[in-house]
This record gives sequence, C-alpha cells and structure tokens, in this order.
Amino acid sequence: MRKKIAILAVAAFWLLGTDFLPSATPPAGCATKSTAHSARSAVHSTSRAAVTAKTRKTKSKRLRRRRRRNPWRVSSFGDPTAGDNQAGEDPLVREAAVEALGNWNGTIVVVDPNTGRILSTVNQKLALSSAFTPCSTFKPVVGLAALKEGLITPETELRVGRRTRMNLTEALAVSNNPFFTKLGRMLGFRRLAEYAHAFGLGQKAGWTIPGESPGRFPQAPPKHGDVGLLSSYGKEMAVTPLQMAAITSAIANGGTLYYLQYPRSPEEVAQFQPKIRRRLDALAEYFPQIKAGLAAAVLYGTAKWAYDPEAQIYGKTGTCSEDGARLGWFASFASQQEPKYVVVVLLRGGRLMYGPHAAEIGGRLYRGLRQREQAAMQASSTNSPLASSQ
Repeated sequence: MRKKIAILAVAAFWLLGTDFLPSATPPAGCATKSTAHSARSAVHSTSRAAVTAKTRKTKSKRLRRRRRRNPWRVSSFGDPTAGDNQAGEDPLVREAAVEALGNWNGTIVVVDPNTGRILSTVNQKLALSSAFTPCSTFKPVVGLAALKEGLITPETELRVGRRTRMNLTEALAVSNNPFFTKLGRMLGFRRLAEYAHAFGLGQKAGWTIPGESPGRFPQAPPKHGDVGLLSSYGKEMAVTPLQMAAITSAIANGGTLYYLQYPRSPEEVAQFQPKIRRRLDALAEYFPQIKAGLAAAVLYGTAKWAYDPEAQIYGKTGTCSEDGARLGWFASFASQQEPKYVVVVLLRGGRLMYGPHAAEIGGRLYRGLRQREQAAMQASSTNSPLASSQ
C-alpha cells in the first residue's frame, strides 16, 4: 500500500508541475513565461529610452545649428518714426500711417496719385536714401510690356506646371514666378528695359527731394541666370519706395507718371503744382487688365490680408531677401474710379517680414484713413453754422 501511495505522489508531481507546489523553484534553464515576458519588456523599454534620448539629442543639435545659421541679421522691430520731419505732411494721413506700421522695422509712403504729392512718409531715411530689390512688385510692369507687345492677351494661358496653366489675372493674383519668367524671356532684356525706363526705374522719382536715391536698373541680364530672374524676382534691380509709389500712381490714374513732390511747409503746400514727367498713353488700354490682377490679389491672392469689404483695394505683394534681411512689399491704391491714395509698404527684417504681412499693414492703413475721414466729416457737420441753427 505504501509503495502505491509513493508511486501516485510521483505521478501527481509530474502531471501538475512545480507551480502546484507553493515552495517549488523552477529548474535551472527553465524560466517561466512571465519571467521571460518581463525580461523582454525590460529590453524593449531600454531600447525605446535609448532611441528617445538619441532623437532628442539630434533635435537639439538641429536647433542649435539653425540658431547658428540664422540668415537674418536685421531686426524686425524698431521705432520707424525716429528722426522723421513731419513738416508739410497731411496730419490725418500721418497719424493713420504711424498707427498702421506700429513698431515694425519698415517704411510707408502715401501719395496722391492724381498730383504726385507725397502726403506722408514714415521712416523717411529708409524711404528716401535706400533702394531695395523690388521682388514681385515689378511684375505689373512686365505684364503691361507683354500685353503692349502682343505677346499675350488677357485670355492667354501659359503652362506653369505639369498640369497647370494660368492667365495674366491669375498669375498676378498668386504672384506666379514661372509665368513671369516666361514673359521675361519672351520679351528679352532690351524690350523689358525700355518699359522699365519708361516708368522711371533707374532714375530719381522725386522733384528736388534732398537725399533721394536713384535706385538701379541693370545694364545687362543677371550674371547668374537670365532675364527671367529679372522679370519674376526683380533680381539685380534696386528700387526705392518712392519709385514704386510713382509707378503705382501711374497705373492707378490711367497712365500719367508724375514727379513726386514733398512740400515741407504750409507755404509750399499752398503753392503746390503737379509736375508731369510723361504720359504713358500707349499703355492706357492695358491698365484695366493689370488692375484686374491687382484686384484679384486682394480678393483671394497673396494680398488677401489687405481685403476690406467697404473699399475696393488693388495691390501687389513682393517677398525676397538681400543683405541679411527679408523684404516684404505691398504697392497699392484704393478705388478704381477716383483713386485718392497710393500706399507703398516696405518691411525689412527677419522671418516675419514678407509680402502678405505688408499687405495686412496696408489694409490697416486704408481702414484707419476711412475711419478718420468719417470722424472728421461728422465733426465738421456738427460744428457747422447750419447744424447749430437747427
């Protein structure tokens, strides 16, 4: 009997396994499933931790490298009004322009397109004595030249991608570089230069304005590239905000290029007389087609941050870089029938300075002008003798 009981106990031990016995220890080399799983989890956790640490270290190196390689050496901020002489300026326009620009590093020029009078300039040193790459703000001149030479019509569509074609209005709206690169090559450097000179590029825009820069228009296509870089990016050109205001004024008023004048005293303002530089009558029939593209830019294109539901604004943005600074342009006017203001915004600094941002500031200025004009009209009607008698 005892022998049978011993045999049954041994059989039970092998059938039930050591886990059945509370004090049992697994044989060497026979780890349980839970022990193996724990070991594998520990290995995986260690691996994940190592990968995470390596990823963080790589990102940290990249960030340090970006900081070291930051190409922008000019600050985006400052006091743009420092050193300005406000004598002779329209105080209402000046106030609205200063408020719109704020403490951004840049300049604003506001001109009457029907007379060529400079109404206000914020950051006069930057606007008068310096010239910059016009970036894409040169494209309206390229479009006018192509229309006048019969190379395109408003309906002409050029291929700008494998499956994309555009006409002039769309290309101006979104500032498409391939479109204007093709136009430049079709025109050639000589013809493009003729139209640029007709708008006064490479010459002073003002009439006896002290310290004004004449800018620069190249005597040959860009050394690195061809005329397409000139027509799409403005490469190797240098344009002042005053020159851009004169060009935009001619488009706004239908073809009269004025000398810009800057009256600096009440007496000069009272005696002001417009001075016509030349009339661009040969281009008159093509200005509406350019205006359509400038309107589209504000409605849905690169200048859409300037959109104002209470005013029709026409504008062209520009973004590029030079001399360690990023440039943001916006050349514009409001109201097609009787344009009252031409507004040119130029921003200069770091990553924040680009064309759409300049357009946003321009739109803010137009709204500020309208609000101030409405307030002045209300105050005038309230203080009139007729209103008092009633």
